[in-house]
Amino acid sequence: MYREFFTPEDEEVYEALGEWPDSDEDGVRTVTLQDASGQSLVFSYDVLSRSVRVRWVNEQGMELTDVYREGATRLSVSGSGGGAGAHISVDFHMGECAGAMDIQVTPALSVRDRLLFQ
Repeated sequence: MYREFFTPEDEEVYEALGEWPDSDEDGVRTVTLQDASGQSLVFSYDVLSRSVRVRWVNEQGMELTDVYREGATRLSVSGSGGGAGAHISVDFHMGECAGAMDIQVTPALSVRDRLLFQ
């Protein structure tokens, strides 16, 4: 069963995270975030393919995490311009499995991803 992928408007992303999403020729939206220590997190999402990708790189440029997930149904952002407590949340539903990815942007980067059988 097809489920729509609901995403916030670009203005909502900017207000919550302090960064405007970029867009490529295929419509994939990308937000690049950096913390005070120099680590960066690149979060991209594609409404048509219902997919998200998170790439987390440390201050030396070494990749710490690269997660790609399909079956996204809802993307939400919260925070105030990248201030304390900015978050990205994604809900997933794929047949018999459902899950969520929670990304804390500030005060420090963290990624939690879970996918479970229903």
